[in-house]
Amino acid sequence: MLFTIQANCSVVGEADNGEKAVALAAEHVPDIVLMDLVMPGLDGVETTRRVKQVSPRSQVIVLTSYEDDEHIFPAFRAGALSYVLKDIDPNQLLETVYRAVLGESILHPRVASRVVQEIHNTKFAASDPFADLSERELEVLRLIAHGLTNAEIAEQLIISEKTVKGHVSNILSKLHLLDRTKAAVFAWKQGLMRPD
Repeated sequence: MLFTIQANCSVVGEADNGEKAVALAAEHVPDIVLMDLVMPGLDGVETTRRVKQVSPRSQVIVLTSYEDDEHIFPAFRAGALSYVLKDIDPNQLLETVYRAVLGESILHPRVASRVVQEIHNTKFAASDPFADLSERELEVLRLIAHGLTNAEIAEQLIISEKTVKGHVSNILSKLHLLDRTKAAVFAWKQGLMRPD
């Protein structure tokens, strides 16, 4: 409704799931896509990635209630330009859209703080992408990369499956990855694993 009453804006489509959003982006090649991160089917991060593939000129603005690392950084890696929270003032949202048309990024202040903090941390940990992980978390990551399930990891390390889940959650958060498959791939790509 906010955009339909703006003289210089027109809404070309609305989607209630990721697959439909990608199809609409391919059909209409919109200037701007407002993206929620939690949707049925494809999540917002994967949808953003696919929207940028089918319509590279479209600028994606994440509009979400999530402000944690495991959502912020994957969204930017997928191609999002701006990241704002759903409590944004309507006029600020319009400003974010107008800026995005010019290719300018807008971040919610708390999101911006996380990004700056991450840049500072990266300077010190650039040589070791696993610097933030504890020895136990590295151990769990290696086992994930070898394809073991949580139950198998728990059995091997003689700890509870709940503890393993906690370690996995910490690993994903610290590495800014969405799931264990990406963690496994990351471990191999970054040289944590060596082929036997």
